Amino acid sequence: MNKIRFFMMHTLSTEASSTNEKNASLEEALELIRDDLDKVDQEFRKNLTSNVPIISAVGEHLLLSGGKRFRPILLLLSAKLCGYEGDRHICMASLVEFVHTATLLHDDVVDKAELRRGNASANSIWGNEASVLVGDFLFTKSFSLAVENGNWEVFRALSRATTLMAEGELEELIKTNDLSLTEENYLSIILRKTAFLISAAAQIGAILGKVSKEKEKALSDFGMDVGMAFQLTDDNLDYTSRKEEFGKKIGIDLQDGKITLPLIFTLNQCDEEERTIVRKSVESRPLTEEAFLNVVNMIERYHGIHYTWKRAKAYVEKAKDHLRLFPNSKEREALYSLADYILERRL
Repeated sequence: MNKIRFFMMHTLSTEASSTNEKNASLEEALELIRDDLDKVDQEFRKNLTSNVPIISAVGEHLLLSGGKRFRPILLLLSAKLCGYEGDRHICMASLVEFVHTATLLHDDVVDKAELRRGNASANSIWGNEASVLVGDFLFTKSFSLAVENGNWEVFRALSRATTLMAEGELEELIKTNDLSLTEENYLSIILRKTAFLISAAAQIGAILGKVSKEKEKALSDFGMDVGMAFQLTDDNLDYTSRKEEFGKKIGIDLQDGKITLPLIFTLNQCDEEERTIVRKSVESRPLTEEAFLNVVNMIERYHGIHYTWKRAKAYVEKAKDHLRLFPNSKEREALYSLADYILERRL
């Protein structure tokens, strides 16, 4: 199993690197916003200030546990690409991370997760009730900050994204264990669940830069396609990563009855006997290692991982095409690198 996984991930990494060679490395890209990212973390801490100690404790726990800061990075780079020179992008990047963190707290409760980014999840330390309520605090605090900012375009983009996120999460819940879920329906779910907030992060950067509506839409579309690729890569990682790399238990999607694209594609290729094996695995509680490996082997046999990666790659290429509207610059190259990073991420 490990040999198969190593070969598969090596193959995917080799294919992804051919695109990445054309762009600056991700580390070079991040140097453009390194100081701003530090300020975002400081802003995040400042906004966690509360008379209720558990709010700061949970927030600090999440902050110290790391995380990719993908959405703040995207917002900061988008603002720079659009020539923004003020300081409100710091607050806005922190605000978007607040929303994302709130969804993580709620997701971990729904999924009964024990790990988050390789550390004990907040709900496993403080309990479900506290995690949900701190998530609620982060949501309401983010909208309070958006109102204080006084930019109604930002508020509108954020409100739309969070509303659609909730819809996507609920539809995903409704489709639990539903082996008839189609690829089209699944893509619709992750568009709302994941891609819209990432799109809003890029769009807010454009709004701050006061660029034309055409350029604002281009950045919003860039974020949308990048967001789709991000989630599809996440789907693959649940089947291919080691726990210590991924930061949470692998196979958790299958354990929770979440039917993601690698499995959807496989189910469309396999015969009825194999579908029965998958159905029994999905419905078994708890999901045994043997049952999980049976499904993984089937996904590998029908190339479900590779199909999902190719779909993610297509979204990345489409995303990068939206940026042709902007002149060549370090910021545009940095966004290209950020998009390419998605195809190579291991966590």
